[in-house]
Amino acid sequence: MHSDATSAATTAAGPAAEPAGGESLRRVAVASFIGTAIEFYDFYIYGTAAALVLNQAFFPTLDPVNATLASFSTYAVAFAARPLGSVLFGHFGDRVGRKSVLVASLLLMGLSTALVGLLPGYGTLGVWAPLLLILLRFLQGIGLGGEWGGAALLAVEHAPRDRRGLYAAFPQLGPSVGFFAATGVFWLLSDTMSDAAFHAWGWRVPFLLSFLLVGVGLFVRLKISETPVFAKVMDAQEASRVPVVDVLRRHPRQLLLGAGGMVIAYGLFYTATTYCLSYATGTLGISRTTMLGLSLVACLFLAAGTWLAATRSDGLGRRTLVLGGSGLAVVWGLALFPLLDTRQPVLIALGIGGALFCMGVVYGPMGAYLPELFGTTVRYSGASLAYNLGGVLGGAVAPLVATRLQEAFGSASVGWYVSAMALVSLACVLALPETRERELLG
Repeated sequence: MHSDATSAATTAAGPAAEPAGGESLRRVAVASFIGTAIEFYDFYIYGTAAALVLNQAFFPTLDPVNATLASFSTYAVAFAARPLGSVLFGHFGDRVGRKSVLVASLLLMGLSTALVGLLPGYGTLGVWAPLLLILLRFLQGIGLGGEWGGAALLAVEHAPRDRRGLYAAFPQLGPSVGFFAATGVFWLLSDTMSDAAFHAWGWRVPFLLSFLLVGVGLFVRLKISETPVFAKVMDAQEASRVPVVDVLRRHPRQLLLGAGGMVIAYGLFYTATTYCLSYATGTLGISRTTMLGLSLVACLFLAAGTWLAATRSDGLGRRTLVLGGSGLAVVWGLALFPLLDTRQPVLIALGIGGALFCMGVVYGPMGAYLPELFGTTVRYSGASLAYNLGGVLGGAVAPLVATRLQEAFGSASVGWYVSAMALVSLACVLALPETRERELLG
């Protein structure tokens, strides 16, 4: 799928799409795509496990609702850590270079994920089991906090101005492919194993696969060169001394509004996947295998929305498409749970798929939009921090709030919550300028 997309993009873009630094579109696309796909695979297998099994493996002494909340709380820990990862990796990414920082973030994320697969449960370690789980989850968040910004900059800073949306489409497809792979592995295990075997050890297999995937990602990442835009900054010795301070002093508006624009992308994704998986299997009584299969179908809608919006943003503008996706999400939030509550597989797939399509339309252009909001010397820190602060507001709390709302007011209230997040993002992006004509060096 990825190879075909890359070839098609190369053909469509033609010679003008070759990066100024001498890297081919194919090499830049693969290097920026592979890391985000692997790292989001790591992140999503945790979300799937949190919805299906971690409550029983690590919080067996709690009642079902509180065990689910505890499981989702460990999930939220990584979102709290992600802004810290943005500051840490952004500092070195803006001072040392994009490439070396991307290698470090991949290692941290991948190894902490794989160790979750080796961590004994509550029955073996007692209270130490959830505490160590929280620590590993925190390290996951630190790693992912540095990943996205570097991958997006690797693509955007290699691209000619009129192809930045196209180049940025590849790292933006990473979450779609990572989610598809994570869901597919869990679906395969659920379909071929007994419930007892799955809960005893089967859920650990997706985590252990991360050891292999990290090796693949490192092999690809080490072959790419530094971006030509940042190389010019280093040649001129213009690197920021403390990038995050410069972001807060010079770009506070872009930082906060950019984070607000990301809220609905995160909110849609983690409501439509992590929370809906838990809700459908726990409250509606739909089988785990069925829901994972429907999530695989819905993931195709996410990939389609991401690719369509990212590639069209070079002509139509980033802001226009993000506004369109946010507006559509206002409406779809109200339709999502009525479709789920029918318990009809086709309508469930439509509900989740529609939500993920809206998310893709918002998310796709953000790969170029957020980097274009910040100057070269603080771009890694600024784009990463905006992206991950949006994750705290939209992703960390969404499953927790949704669980409480559904328990207190019914599923319709969760849909209203999604629509409210979409309105927040809509307002924030309305206050931002269009950026597709901006020069990146400066």
